[in-house]
Amino acid sequence: MTSASASTPPGAAVEGYAALAAHRGRLDRASRSAQVADIVRDRILDGTFRPGTRLSEPDICAALKVSRNTLREAFRTLIEERLVVHELNRGVFVRIPSAEDVAEVYKCRRIVECAALRDHPRTGADLGPVAATLVRADQCAAQGDWTGVGTADVDFHRAVTALNDSRLLDALMSNVWNELRLIFHVVADPNAFHHPYLRRNHEVLDTLAGGRAADAADMLADYLGDAESQILAAYAGIDQAY
Repeated sequence: MTSASASTPPGAAVEGYAALAAHRGRLDRASRSAQVADIVRDRILDGTFRPGTRLSEPDICAALKVSRNTLREAFRTLIEERLVVHELNRGVFVRIPSAEDVAEVYKCRRIVECAALRDHPRTGADLGPVAATLVRADQCAAQGDWTGVGTADVDFHRAVTALNDSRLLDALMSNVWNELRLIFHVVADPNAFHHPYLRRNHEVLDTLAGGRAADAADMLADYLGDAESQILAAYAGIDQAY
């Protein structure tokens, strides 16, 4: 898969750089590079800068009024988080997760999320935060905002993971969720992808709330297997196109 396979159109990228200027007020001298990383990370995860997009140093520096050294330090943070890659003599690009990355993400998710559901009778964690993500997803779906549904979907699974009642697991999974957001941005049609899984999210929660934790875990395992297969099929189509 080439860097251009899911890249932002040139006009959209220009608009994205201009939009960064609105976040200039978030910067202060104490932690400037960390704040630059936060701003650029947000724009990557919301799809402003899509996988494969080259991130222009001059444009970002101009938009945020920061030095190249500050931006490069921010880029190093994002490289460590696997959100961007540096290509020699070409620059920094939003990373395109590979098919192998997709398989690894879903392997981690099956282990962590299914355990959270299966062990819920023991932990007794509050299901309110999980339900709240579905309310937001339903609202986004009603508005036709399928990118918003995708964001809410990630938050649903993040809330499921939190049912493990483990701060360490939550921290370990943070990069998995970011990588999943990149994967979602590679999928060409967010409506077709997210629509059936919103219904299945409701079914998983209803089953868990009904006291059938093992059944909910099995349902989620099947769901994640279907999602992985669908994403890998989409990746195969992209590979053939480029």
